[in-house]
Amino acid sequence: MKKKIIIANWKMNLLPGQVEKLTEEILTGLKKSSKDLAKIDIVLAPSFVGFLGVAKKLWPKSFLKSRLKFPIYLGAQDLFWETKGAFTGEVSPEELKEFGVSHVIIGHSERREIFGETDEMVHKKVKAALEAGIIPIICVGETFEERREGQKDYVIIRQLSKALEGINLKASQKIIIAYEPIWVIGSGQAVAPEEAEYVNRVIYQRMVDLAPWPIVRNNIRIIYGGSVDRENVKDFVSQETIDGVLVGGASLKADEFVKIAEIIASSS
Repeated sequence: MKKKIIIANWKMNLLPGQVEKLTEEILTGLKKSSKDLAKIDIVLAPSFVGFLGVAKKLWPKSFLKSRLKFPIYLGAQDLFWETKGAFTGEVSPEELKEFGVSHVIIGHSERREIFGETDEMVHKKVKAALEAGIIPIICVGETFEERREGQKDYVIIRQLSKALEGINLKASQKIIIAYEPIWVIGSGQAVAPEEAEYVNRVIYQRMVDLAPWPIVRNNIRIIYGGSVDRENVKDFVSQETIDGVLVGGASLKADEFVKIAEIIASSS
């Protein structure tokens, strides 16, 4: 059985000192919890300038390239597909690895909508992450207009197919696919858990077409993101194919995030 996962996407909301403070508050809350949190995986994804603050709290003695001593992983919100070169403002997979990054969010709707990130760019980033040994968290989801026009399934299948086109996943490689309907992100209103389950089944079936069955069964987790909080998370992770959640605004409050983690652990 795959472990459930909770991923905090802090976006561009915290200064380095605030990142360190929030990380400490989350760690304190988790340590005090009576729940078996070893049953789940936890990922914290600060902005690039927040890496140091998270790493210092997770691995206080020697954080660079250290072994994890706590069931929390350091994630990134993006990466570039080249290892080095004249790419002003970009961060390479190798630079992420130097800070102990194990997961990276790729193709988030805000990257697609605001910065014009295309399916082809997402593909290059996914490939670069896998080659560097970083687990890609591939975001897929439809706009309100695409949903209204009945294009939701097509859009998600296209995004997923393009992201993994020509990539032959190995037994040592893992990926996470996050269904994030664009029209609910930041709205405070999540989709019905049953709808998220339906979409995850669409994703699951497409993955069966794209990768060998053992890889799909053992190496791929499909999660939900979009206005997740303590009130609705149990309904999502209780669904058969939803392996966890990607949390935005609710992850900026330590007590809220810890409570969500506890609910997921209790449901696992």
